[in-house]
Amino acid sequence: MEMNSSSLKNTARLAGLLYLVWIITGIFAMFYVPSQINMRGDAVTTAQNILSNEFLFRTSIVIDLISCTIWVFMVLVLYRLFKHVDERQAKLLVALVIVQIPAVFFMEAFNITSLMIFKGEILKTFELTQRQDLAMLFLRINDYGVLTLETFWGLWLFPLAILVYRSRFLPRFLGVWLIITGFFYLVLSFTSLLLPQYKDMVLNGAFALPAEVGEVALMLWLLIKGAKEQTVNSAPMQ
Repeated sequence: MEMNSSSLKNTARLAGLLYLVWIITGIFAMFYVPSQINMRGDAVTTAQNILSNEFLFRTSIVIDLISCTIWVFMVLVLYRLFKHVDERQAKLLVALVIVQIPAVFFMEAFNITSLMIFKGEILKTFELTQRQDLAMLFLRINDYGVLTLETFWGLWLFPLAILVYRSRFLPRFLGVWLIITGFFYLVLSFTSLLLPQYKDMVLNGAFALPAEVGEVALMLWLLIKGAKEQTVNSAPMQ
């Protein structure tokens, strides 16, 4: 059974609201916290920075877990919104998000473990320098976990882009924009893993900002405009 006009628009706006909260929490955990806590230096400096900002570091872990939870609810709402467009693509969309969630929880476990090691709460028989080096190892595992997850950050956007393009209740240019964003994340992930010396070139290139705001454009459209009413009863795509 297809959604009526009012239900479709409400579902679209709910998806947009969850998308907004997800983006805000993601920005806090991935951009704001690193800007306040420098974790790129040597083990001693990193330990001092984290311990002097322990509450913020712990907050970033909690916010990241909340963000992942919101992502799950968001993708389920998107599934409800798009399942009559193409159910196979909608299921693929959900799968490409769900498969990432356990990895994120493991990565946050590494973060909290590194904090415990820095504070000397575990591995007390180890020398201080050994504990700091081991804690740095857990932080670096987290960093490389993010690089691998960037591949899936790109992949999940492809079925979403197809669904948006085919939906007829959202503008097609958003679907094209999401395809570009998906390719950007794939290029960023593979460049970071294969040619890390060129990562900053990809991040700071002229192509980066327009590609990165593709999801923001979709979020704003869903939140503000919702879905076009006149196409609600369109036949689903097969």
